[in-house]
Amino acid sequence: MSKPSDNKKQRTYRKVTQKILEALDSGEYPAGARLPPERELSERYGVSRPTIREAIIALEVMGRVEVRTGSGVYALKPLGAKSDNPREYSPFEVTEARVLIESETTALAASTMTEAELGELSAALDEMIQENERGDLTSEVADIKFHSIIAHSTQNRPLISIIQHLWDIQANLPDIKTAHQSICNTDGHKRVEEHREILNALRERDSHSARIAMRNHFFRSLDALHAATEQRAVEEIQQQLNARRERFSLNRAQ
Repeated sequence: MSKPSDNKKQRTYRKVTQKILEALDSGEYPAGARLPPERELSERYGVSRPTIREAIIALEVMGRVEVRTGSGVYALKPLGAKSDNPREYSPFEVTEARVLIESETTALAASTMTEAELGELSAALDEMIQENERGDLTSEVADIKFHSIIAHSTQNRPLISIIQHLWDIQANLPDIKTAHQSICNTDGHKRVEEHREILNALRERDSHSARIAMRNHFFRSLDALHAATEQRAVEEIQQQLNARRERFSLNRAQ
C-alpha cells in the first residue's frame, strides 16, 4: 500500500507534466526549441528539481521532448501533427525559397526599376562598403535595404510581402545567421562584389544577367549554410561521445 506522501508526489509531478504539456501545445516551446533548465522550471512551477526530472521523463516517454546529453531538453512535434510554424522551417527551405523568388523578382526588376530606384540601390551598396570599412562585417542593415529596394521596384505587392515575410522568418533561424556571419567575416569584399554585379545587371536592364547574379549571391550562402550545419552536427556528435566516454569510463567505476 502506497504512503500518502507518495501519492501526493505522484500527483505533483503529473500536474507539472500537464502544465509543461500545455506550454508545448500552446507553442510557447515550438518543435526544436530548448526548454528552460531544471532550475528555472523548478522556480516557475514551484516544485523541486527531482519533480521536474520526473515530469521530463514522462514527457520523453510521451514523445513530446528529447533529452540531449550535455545540451538540454528539446521540444518535439507531436506524432502525426501537421504544423506550419515558420520557426520549424529548415534554413535550407527558406534559403531555397529566397533563391527562387528573389532571382525572378530581380529579373522582373530589370524592366521596372526607375533611375531614382537605381540611385537608391547604389546608395545601399555604398552603405555596405562603409559597413566593411568600419569593420561591421556582419551587419544586415544595408543588405536588407538593397534587397527591399529591388522588391519594391517591381510594384508587385504579393512579391514584396512574400520577400519581407522570408526575411522575417530568416531572422529567427540561427543557422542562417551563423552562415551569413561566416561569409561576411571570411570575405566582406566578395559580398560587396556580388551585390555590385546585381546592380550592374539592373543598370543594363539585363533580366537574364540580373537573375544569374542574384542566384550566384545565394549559392555562396547555401555553401556556407551547409558548412555551418555540418560543423554543428560534428560538435553535437563529439559532445555525445564525450558524455558517453565519461559515463562508462573506468575511473568513474572505481
